[in-house]
Amino acid sequence: MSLHEIDLQIDQGAEVLRPGDEEYDDAARVFGATGRPALVARPRSPDEVAAAVAYGVRHEMPVSVRSGGHSVLGHGTNTGGVVIDLARMDAVEVLDADRRLVRVGGGAQWGAVAAALDPHDWGLTAGDTTSVGVGGLTLGGGIGWMVRRHGLAIDNLVGARVVSADGRLVTASATEHPDLFWALRGGGGNFGVVVDFDFVAQQVGNVHVGRVAYLLEDPVDLLLRWRYAMRRAPEELSSTLVLMPELPGSPPAAMVLLCYAGEPGAPVSEADAAIEPLLELGTVVEASVAERRYADVLEDAHHPPGIRMVGRNILAPTLSTDLAEAIARLHRSPGPAAVAVRSLGGAFGRVPAEATAFAHRDAEVLVVCGLMVPADVPDAEVEPMLAPWQDVAVHGTGTYLNFQGSATPADLAAAYPPATYARLAAVKAAYDPDNVFALNHNIEPAGRGAVS
Repeated sequence: MSLHEIDLQIDQGAEVLRPGDEEYDDAARVFGATGRPALVARPRSPDEVAAAVAYGVRHEMPVSVRSGGHSVLGHGTNTGGVVIDLARMDAVEVLDADRRLVRVGGGAQWGAVAAALDPHDWGLTAGDTTSVGVGGLTLGGGIGWMVRRHGLAIDNLVGARVVSADGRLVTASATEHPDLFWALRGGGGNFGVVVDFDFVAQQVGNVHVGRVAYLLEDPVDLLLRWRYAMRRAPEELSSTLVLMPELPGSPPAAMVLLCYAGEPGAPVSEADAAIEPLLELGTVVEASVAERRYADVLEDAHHPPGIRMVGRNILAPTLSTDLAEAIARLHRSPGPAAVAVRSLGGAFGRVPAEATAFAHRDAEVLVVCGLMVPADVPDAEVEPMLAPWQDVAVHGTGTYLNFQGSATPADLAAAYPPATYARLAAVKAAYDPDNVFALNHNIEPAGRGAVS
């Protein structure tokens, strides 16, 4: 295809938005940033994706790929470049009902996927909110409400079709391009545009979901009691302990968010027995647990206008007393910080560390700090607010890049052990040697650079 034909295909093929077009402003805005791209392409086919990539390369423009637009760092947009918005590639198709094999478009959102699978009594363990994109969440690993029972989203992925930097449509699986398939499972958007994913869905009946709120009398004691309860909990139960920001006029509070996903048709008594220990962690001020369809568990995400979220996280192999004390100090520090501690283990931990690019399978918990600050506050003023986080961070052995609000070499070093990073860099060199897909937690192609 000639360069003129590439430009023509962009103009006459994929839906294209440019500054001044009616839907441009919304398309240029993502959860963590507002960009000003030269154009936004909304392809409907792999050929149109390839044309959009080629257009960016031809005009030496940065290329962003947008799925749900929830990147904390705004990777789904840019200024002066091309945004490939996969919103039109959002189909959910059953390929093999007997195997529960499902193909999901790279632009689909998890709420729509859950709704499409619900009539089959199926589900996929992925995400907490309806509007999060399948593409970004899956490529980063995919922690969801059934992580202890069914692992990460990538643990249920059996294939993907990828448009590479040179325009090829490549199928990645355990038998085709297995190196690329390994890298896609946790390596982020470094290797191409994933136009669709093939998952094996889980059989999911009704689930028990809810929250238990406590008076926060002793955060360290609460954290350790919760740890004790989750170490003895069945894998069907996942939960997150949240220490709420201390606000004027409100007493310190905490809550546990929970989801119990048992076998379809199992007696309610099994769920009750699993959840009961969480009702005994402290002074309960409110409890609400209901039986619902799994598709109804995902919530809508809201981003208050004029506010940006600054996020940091660690994967920790154990919730030790020292870590609990550091979390408590962080929670007491100035600034409206919320701290969430998510239980892992179970199926998540049974996958060998080297099996996927998500290597930190020994983690007991994911600890996330969320700081909400005015959008116009410069980074230089935000960093001092995060100083108490460092006492928490030293207890981590890894990070979950989907929740990470910075993109430094240190972040990559924390996310990928040296052997994993070296393998990812080699795959990057094979499929994107010129680093066309650089707007992400970027892995330099082997030979061009290395994480320090």
